[in-house]
Amino acid sequence: MDAVDRHILRLLQADGRRTNVDIAREVGLTPSPCLRRIRSLEERGFISGYSAVLNPVLLRRNLVINVEVELADQRRETMAAFEDAVLALDDVQACYLISGEADYLLTVAVADLDAYHKVFSEKLGELPGVTSIKSLITMKAVKEGRTLPV
Repeated sequence: MDAVDRHILRLLQADGRRTNVDIAREVGLTPSPCLRRIRSLEERGFISGYSAVLNPVLLRRNLVINVEVELADQRRETMAAFEDAVLALDDVQACYLISGEADYLLTVAVADLDAYHKVFSEKLGELPGVTSIKSLITMKAVKEGRTLPV
């Protein structure tokens, strides 16, 4: 990967809808070689997909809660059952296996505290293997996003 590839990646991270012609002009290429570079970046896995950034307020998902989950044990079967169950929960936006006091860190997006209470009591509390749930309410997003340094 060279400086032009990195420039292309930065441009696409900032705006995935930029046209190939715009990107080519910005990086100093003609459209055909620029498109070849983009396709190569996709094929080599540097670009894993494209998506739209949705407005959580309009979708009533503006309350973000990070949830630390402890399991009864760390046996493969327990963890697999937990992970399979989490994958079925629409309110859970992300799930990470972590080290430390908790076993997993979940990111939950809901409309308000009443909605979270329902998720907490009816869904999270019923997940297999869970022995402890600690909720951390997000009050303000200081920095967020998925932009990686390139």
